[in-house]
This record gives sequence, C-alpha cells and structure tokens, in this order.
Amino acid sequence: MLNLKPSTPGYINSESGLNDMIAKIDKESFLAFDLEADSMYHFAEKVCLIQVGTPKATYIIDPLSIPDLSPLSKVLSDPDIVKIFHGADYDIRSLYRDFQITIYNLFDTELASRFLGNAETGLNAVLQNRFGITLEKKYQKKDWSQRPLPEPMIAYAAGDVQYLILLYQIQKKELAKKGRLGWVEEECRDLTLVRSGVLNKRPLFTRIKGAGRLDRRSLAALEALLEFRLQIAEQKDRPLFKVIGNGSLAKLAVIRPKTMKQLGETNALSAKQINMYGKSIIAIIHKALKIPEDQLPQYPRTHTPRVSHDVTRRFKLLKTWREKKANALEINSGVLINNATLQSIAEVNPQNINDLNAIPVLKSWQKKELGNDIVSCLIKPEK
Repeated sequence: MLNLKPSTPGYINSESGLNDMIAKIDKESFLAFDLEADSMYHFAEKVCLIQVGTPKATYIIDPLSIPDLSPLSKVLSDPDIVKIFHGADYDIRSLYRDFQITIYNLFDTELASRFLGNAETGLNAVLQNRFGITLEKKYQKKDWSQRPLPEPMIAYAAGDVQYLILLYQIQKKELAKKGRLGWVEEECRDLTLVRSGVLNKRPLFTRIKGAGRLDRRSLAALEALLEFRLQIAEQKDRPLFKVIGNGSLAKLAVIRPKTMKQLGETNALSAKQINMYGKSIIAIIHKALKIPEDQLPQYPRTHTPRVSHDVTRRFKLLKTWREKKANALEINSGVLINNATLQSIAEVNPQNINDLNAIPVLKSWQKKELGNDIVSCLIKPEK
C-alpha cells in the first residue's frame, strides 16, 4: 500500500539531474504526472514545472532550466508504463505544444471518477472524499515562471501527484468490478490524441461573448480594439485580460467615445489604463467611424441544417432511453453517451448492430455495451 505521508520532492533543474531521475523511474510500472504553467502572467503560456510521482518518491522538473527533455519524452511514450494524470486534457495539449511530447498508456483519474459515477471529480474533492485529504490551493494562481521558486510553492506542486498512484490502484479495481475498465481505457487512448488547435483566421471578435449581437460599426471598432490589445499584450508579454478585459473593449466598441473626456465617462477603463492607452483608443475609434458602410464586417453565421421531424423524434427517444440507462448504471448521462453522439445516431437510424459502424463518433465500448439497446430503442420505441 502506498504511504499517504507526503515525501519531500526532489528538484530537478539540470540535464544530469534529469538523467539521474530517469534512471530511477524508467523501470516503474506506473508514474503520476501533473504540470504547472504561467498563463496568468504571460502573453504566450508555457509549461513551467512538471511533477512526477512514484510509489516512493516525488520529483519536480524545471523545464525552464533544461533545454532537452527527450529523456522524459521517452518515459512518457513508453507503452509499458502507465502514466497517471488527473484531468489530462490540458496537460496533454501543453506537453505536445511546448516539447512535442506524446503520451502512451494514459490513465486519467478524473475520467475514471466520472465513469465510477462520482458527483464531484475535481482532484481536491476526490482526495477529500477518498482519503480525507485537503490539498493546499493558495498557490494555484501564482506565477510559476518565477525563479527561484519558494519552497512552499515546490511543496504545493508536489501535492497534486503524491496521491494519484493510490487513487489509480483503487479506481482500477472498482472499474474492473463494474465492468467499466475497458471503457475508461478506450477513452484515455482517445484523450492522448488531443492537440492545441491552431487559431483560425476568423475575426478576433468571434471569440468575444455577445459580439454576435453587435451592429456592424460596433464590430469594426471592436475588431480594431482587439488587434490593438493583442499587439500591446505581445509587446509587454502580458495575458490579454491583464491589458484590457473583453467586457471593457466591447463597451467601448458600442459607445465609441470620441474624446478623452467621453472615454473617462464610459467607466470602461481605469485611470491607469486611460493614461496608458487612452489616446490610442480614441484614434482607433475615429478610424473605425470612417470605414465605409460597404466595408464594415459582418458577424459570420453558421448555417444549421434543418433537422427533420423523424430525426427529432428519434433523438428524443434516445435521450429517454439514455436517462433510464444512466440512472440504472448510476452514471452521468453525458458521460455514458453525449448529445452529439445521440444526434448522429438519430440521423443514421441504425436498424442493426452493423449499422452502428456508420457512426464514427460512437466509441467501441459504446457499440459493445449499448449497441443492442440503441437499435432496440429505434426499432421498437417505448409507448
């Protein structure tokens, strides 16, 4: 049984130290991982720490001090070692983005918590419910890129991996007992393939909540203001929200103040922001007001195909079946099978098990465990 008493983490900030650590861990059957990044403090976020847990030790890797992480990459891609993460989506994307690290043989304890029917799946809640352990969270929003890191922050970082192996061992047994281990293993295999998306070339205002309700002149002003903020954030190496918030820029785009006095009256910016950016903002708004009507942007609308009455009816039947099935299994219905997949099933209208192969979003475990029920639901709908 794993010792619940936290161990003092080893701090790895050199290539020789990394190689020494790899020599100690590369024969382990399972390893726990987590990472810390600096998105709250810099324009382009980066991974600042990588935490590694074994049954007997915890290590904190400083990637800012080690240019070559290929030894760690080999461990993470080793199919013979189980890599345990909690809520792995962000970590997988970040490790690939920064280091082109690919993960094989993943076990996500957050995913496992959902498939076990746990109501709360955040790490703190899971550890509290399982072991009565409460993790310290006061350093959660600190700047992990600062160096040297204070000892309390290093200890905090270690906390997130020190209990994951025991959690994995317990969850694996529980999932196997419920016949759901294969479900989670397939979900984890799919999860290892996620990557950070490349920002599309659509206007910046499409990323702002509520922009679709603005008139075209306001959209023009908003786009120009967003471009300005992007340039400032990159120059200052600051997150966008720490330059000017989205809500403030949207407000300015609608009101479009023409003088510094009017800008102050909007209450959209602090005195410091007005002092730094006020004149530039006024100039941007004046320029947006001069754009000819026929050159103003329009909010791009996605055309949604009209859904037939039969597809809608089948979707409702499937939702009713799903709720009953999820309740019987004591699992969240969206975890069992999500609405997008139900919609695809309703559109294909499978009449036998083989027809399910025409639905690529349907997981193999879902076809095996739920396939007969799905087909029966559509062939013989409940009265």
